[in-house]
Amino acid sequence: MRATFHLKTLAVAVAALSVASVASAAGLDRSGQDITAFLQDGTYAETVYTYLDADVSGYDNDYVGKDKNAYQQGNKIDDIAESYDFFRYGVKADINDTFSVGVLYDEPFGAAADYSGDNNFVAQGDRDAVIKNVTGNPAYSEAVIDNVVIPTLQAQLAPGNPKNLTDEQLKEARANYLGVLTAKKAADAEEFTKGEGTNVEVRTENITAILGMKFGENKNFQVYGGPVAQQVQADVKLRGLAYSAATGYTAHISSDQDYGWLAGVSYSKPEIALKAALTYRSEIDHSSNIDETYPVVAALGGEANQGNKLDITTPKSVNFDFQTGINPTTLATAKVRWVPWSDFAIVPPLYNEVSKRATDDDKGLPLVSYDDDQWQVELGLAKRLTPALALSGNIGWDSGAGNPVTSLGPIEGYYSVGLGGKYDITENWAVSAGGKYLWFGDAEGQIPTGDIVSDFESNDGFVLGVKVSYQAQ
Repeated sequence: MRATFHLKTLAVAVAALSVASVASAAGLDRSGQDITAFLQDGTYAETVYTYLDADVSGYDNDYVGKDKNAYQQGNKIDDIAESYDFFRYGVKADINDTFSVGVLYDEPFGAAADYSGDNNFVAQGDRDAVIKNVTGNPAYSEAVIDNVVIPTLQAQLAPGNPKNLTDEQLKEARANYLGVLTAKKAADAEEFTKGEGTNVEVRTENITAILGMKFGENKNFQVYGGPVAQQVQADVKLRGLAYSAATGYTAHISSDQDYGWLAGVSYSKPEIALKAALTYRSEIDHSSNIDETYPVVAALGGEANQGNKLDITTPKSVNFDFQTGINPTTLATAKVRWVPWSDFAIVPPLYNEVSKRATDDDKGLPLVSYDDDQWQVELGLAKRLTPALALSGNIGWDSGAGNPVTSLGPIEGYYSVGLGGKYDITENWAVSAGGKYLWFGDAEGQIPTGDIVSDFESNDGFVLGVKVSYQAQ
């Protein structure tokens, strides 16, 4: 006689955090954009709370010179990863045996990093150190620039070309003059922001409405889709020698809401507790107000404080969710997620405009970008021990989004292991809880120019989660 698996007793949430990602483990991914609440049978609702605490520490780069890839271990960088938490909500109901509706809330993307201490990511107020760093010349100091370099360049650039320089020599003299003025302005910013550390905070919120339609002889198939409303805001401060002439740069990206969409297809076979779903989420284009402060702009003859519009496109994604019964009390789960972070960039107008002059490139530089796409895989097993209690375990891998990676999130993916449990309080109400331990991949931090500015190794973190759910069939 063939065993019949009872989906209601086997459907064990992997402790509320099975798809919890890590800020900057790959790009800005956080929640994993889980939609499994909508795939539950009958009327279903859940509230999920996730807390993450990571230790991301390393060393800055003590090298001064022109080689972008050169690294010499410098000062210790204490933990830069701020602990963070977020909620996820979901509710779903069947209109009839064909149509279902649902509403989901999550916080899909974000970042939270804060540098402190005695390192190159904190403004130390050392003017000469900034001048050496910006010019790339260890022999330069403010006194040398004021008493030797600037008078020499002014003589070379005097009206009438008294030194009889060639056009190429005049061009080089102008570039050098602008360079030392920029270095002095960066030194001013270092002194003015003394004691402040580099800081970044990015937050997003999603609300997704979903309509699903089941079809097939036994209603095993379902297509679903709906609109997504997304809100995004961010704050960035760049401080210290690591950012060279960009030290003192500050940006506030005001909250903006825009819209995208979701679409997917699922298949279920209740007699063996099988469910499979493939979900696509679209890109979402934002046009936010941004206020930028860039001290060195004054040396270029521009306005150091500017307000503009910033276009940001949050990335599309594809999620695959799968579960199947192994025996009447055991469930196997698998999740795969892909996000093309290599297509993502944050390009503030003022920052980009200054970078065009620095690089002599019409395209300029983004403030944040990534080289690789993210792949995330998680495999799990859940075992029902009693009619009311089930335990689960999972292992996971995240590819990261490249190495070197932005200094605002210096992690190259992670490996993880998790344990959790679910307890049915009543026939309809359940609570799930669990934890996950993460081993972060080593990464070198770089600034937009490609210069290596830090090295982060042997870091880890943990995730804790709790979920309260209601289900009625």
